[in-house]
Amino acid sequence: MALLASCKGTNNKRITDTTNTTSISRDTQATAALNAPNSNMEYCFFYTDGTHAQDTTMVNIHINHNKVTGTINWLPKEKDARKGTLNGTLTGNTINAVWAFNQEGSADTMHVEFRLRGNALAQKPYRYNTKTGRQQTDNTASYSVLYHMKNCK
Repeated sequence: MALLASCKGTNNKRITDTTNTTSISRDTQATAALNAPNSNMEYCFFYTDGTHAQDTTMVNIHINHNKVTGTINWLPKEKDARKGTLNGTLTGNTINAVWAFNQEGSADTMHVEFRLRGNALAQKPYRYNTKTGRQQTDNTASYSVLYHMKNCK
């Protein structure tokens, strides 16, 4: 026994289910609100790297609505440190900011990008730009540098 089914087209008329669209939009907004970090809060994170985990980066951020301020201190064991301030914006759980730092007596800036993930902070790694001779955030990379939350002092 064979079953045949057919479906009649809508003659290119657009049919919209506004109830479903509204519901999906509200669900998306609710999910974004649940995943967004608390506002008016301070968060502190650390990351270690190097062959013996001897180099440390400390990131302290303060979130006030969509504004992010704080500090980043890169403290390598046997190299000159980079210490400076962070100023940027928060969209959802993504932070886009400029890190203004000093290293070896020189001032510099670098765009940085982070994503808050529960009790962790993920960062897009840096890459060396041969044209400028400077490090910069690798915008094509994933958030692969993972910082761990710590108590703020």
